[in-house]
Amino acid sequence: MKFIGITGGIGAGKSEILKYIREHYKCRIYLADDVAKEVRKPGTECYKKLTELMGEDVIQDAKKMSSALFADSSLLEKVNAIIHPAVKEYLLTELEKAGKDEDTELFFVEAALLIECGYKKLVDEMWYVYADEKTRISRLMAARGYSEEKALSIIKTQLSDEEYRNGSDFVIDNSGSLEESYKAIRERLKDYDRVK
Repeated sequence: MKFIGITGGIGAGKSEILKYIREHYKCRIYLADDVAKEVRKPGTECYKKLTELMGEDVIQDAKKMSSALFADSSLLEKVNAIIHPAVKEYLLTELEKAGKDEDTELFFVEAALLIECGYKKLVDEMWYVYADEKTRISRLMAARGYSEEKALSIIKTQLSDEEYRNGSDFVIDNSGSLEESYKAIRERLKDYDRVK
């Protein structure tokens, strides 16, 4: 079984790439954002630590938590220091389970911050889903209703194209048609069974 990280900036089209992979390969796919929600549910060790740090009323209110983190960058670092290791631990447990499942050939984890969070040391391959800035902005404006300024401001907080490329083993240029991206995936995964 191969462990693959999928990363790339906002608006690059990681979701469409993963949808294709999910439909065509014997795989498990985990989105780091979803795992982060899972590991901080009430009753978990992560929830307990976050409650000690910020208080239960803040943890249970997404708007309050977001405001608190936006107002204090050192608090964000402390929260990340609790959540990121819990996410990694969860994923490694799931990876171990998947390794015992004959129906799973590929294990994917997706996040914009995989490179920054040290996943390059964990995965067998890091894939970078690339799209040019103009394409990303227009996608974000169409899909999420962002203004051009908002889309650009978020893009500027993420790694540069060069940083993503330097931290990756394989690049999918998702600026053009999806079929071109799918072809690149089929070629990269030619040693793995396609299910559909």
